[in-house]
Amino acid sequence: MVSNLLRQGLWTHLMQGASAMLVESPSVLITDDDRDFRETLRVVFEPEGFNTILASDGEEALRIVCTQEVHLVLLDMHMPKLTGLETLRRLKRLKSMLPCILLSAQLDELIIEQARLAQAFSILAKPITRRQLTGVVRQALQRTYDWRG
Repeated sequence: MVSNLLRQGLWTHLMQGASAMLVESPSVLITDDDRDFRETLRVVFEPEGFNTILASDGEEALRIVCTQEVHLVLLDMHMPKLTGLETLRRLKRLKSMLPCILLSAQLDELIIEQARLAQAFSILAKPITRRQLTGVVRQALQRTYDWRG
């Protein structure tokens, strides 16, 4: 069995531990209180082969991560109930290896520093191009799960 896994190139993936999982169709949780922005991102990611899950605030995102398989979370900074930064901190307590990307139209040095301390994979300024966003998402999935999609 091991020799079959080696031939298929899977043994390396299995031996890299829990952070390197075989992921064929990654699930991206899009968390933003702007419904139109969430839907726009769905339209960006689904044709690229991603499963998308939508959340309108941080509390909903936390519930989803606790009940569904999520491979990456996109978080808007300014949302009701919990900010993106507060949600990021709580997500990292639940699943420390889960890559989270913080998005904001109003970034400042304090937010950037706090996001880095909270272990955000990346902090991106809105507006953002499709190419920039999909590139960072692909990079996060590759680094976290050795995903080659």
